[in-house]
Amino acid sequence: MEPALTDTTATSAATPATASHISAQATAFTVILAVSFCHCVNDIMQSLLSAIYPLLKDNYHLDFWQIGLLTFTFQVTASLLQPLIGMVTDKRPMPYSLPYGMASSLIGLVVLAYAGHYWLLLIGASLIGIGSAIFH
Repeated sequence: MEPALTDTTATSAATPATASHISAQATAFTVILAVSFCHCVNDIMQSLLSAIYPLLKDNYHLDFWQIGLLTFTFQVTASLLQPLIGMVTDKRPMPYSLPYGMASSLIGLVVLAYAGHYWLLLIGASLIGIGSAIFH
């Protein structure tokens, strides 16, 4: 009879640990799902720039050199800043970098939408690139 009593005690003691383990797994899954969704949105936002090149070319009467400079501006900020930002955040964690990156990309898109001059297009492209670099 004693082994049965011991088994029941062991089972009831393990139940709260199992419940907290399940809760932790659900929380981790929710966080991973949210980060994955934000990553998808970020990638969509950064791909919009190249998708609207024909519109920018026609509306702002740009030549291919200017379109190339827009691409260069975006790529330099997105690609070259990414490892630098990574080194900084490895040394000093920044828990709010995800919303900062998303906000930078969103502000860049808004600047592109309301740009009245070519230099504003360059600023918008660089903000999108900076947001992508921060996010990744």
